[in-house]
Amino acid sequence: MKSIYYLIITGIIFFSSCSNVSQTNDPIPEHDTFTIQSKQIGEKRTINVWTPAEYKTSSDDLPVMYMADGGIEEDFPHIANTLEKLIEERKIEPLILVGIENTERRRDLTGFTEVAEDKEIAPVVGGSEKFRAFIKDELFSEIDKRYRTTNEKSIIGESLSGLFVMETFFMSPDMFDNYIAFDPSLWWNDHYLIKTAKEHLMKFPTSEKRVWFAGSNAADISPHTQEAAHIFEVENLSNVKWFYSDEPNEEHHTIFRATKDKGIIWTLSKVN
Repeated sequence: MKSIYYLIITGIIFFSSCSNVSQTNDPIPEHDTFTIQSKQIGEKRTINVWTPAEYKTSSDDLPVMYMADGGIEEDFPHIANTLEKLIEERKIEPLILVGIENTERRRDLTGFTEVAEDKEIAPVVGGSEKFRAFIKDELFSEIDKRYRTTNEKSIIGESLSGLFVMETFFMSPDMFDNYIAFDPSLWWNDHYLIKTAKEHLMKFPTSEKRVWFAGSNAADISPHTQEAAHIFEVENLSNVKWFYSDEPNEEHHTIFRATKDKGIIWTLSKVN
């Protein structure tokens, strides 16, 4: 009975997280699209790139924000429009947005799991290490070749993409300077990331990092985002600037749009 209950509750959260991508028809901004054949993943991937107006009117190099769920019918238009608005309002500095369109989302955004129920919910899982290698070893250099970029890199994601953001922060922290995660699915693999968080922080690099994450009232997400905040507070690494936005009035499907402005502003304005 416990196993069946787990499957029902976790399945609802999991599949809502997989269908949570861009439920509103956002205006599609002017952007570039190209494909890249990935040796790491073994398939062709579609990449969407948005550049701010300042990119065309100056010769400045700009920092880059990366995102999974980056298809035109996913979250890419919404985040691009949000960045454009925040730049126009002078709340953040100009930057480039790189969206990675999904093929097999559950495969790419989840790490390994030893939980049988996880495998029953989504049999094709555990590809985050290869997906991360694709971004690091193939996509970074392609973006740097095509665009004027600085060394500063950010990553943003919600739900399963948020899980990938947090997993990358703990397991490959040098990949990005800034990490933004909305309602990350930290329940994955019996909340393995939370269980091993202190271990990863003990080996953390000395370079400065910023991480902002938010938790809704989702029963199997909120306890783990709150525990993550507690761990950050206790470990108190001087080179990690972090902020946890506890959002008990938001649900899993509302938290992204409700909090993305303040998450991006806190992370990129660097006034804290």
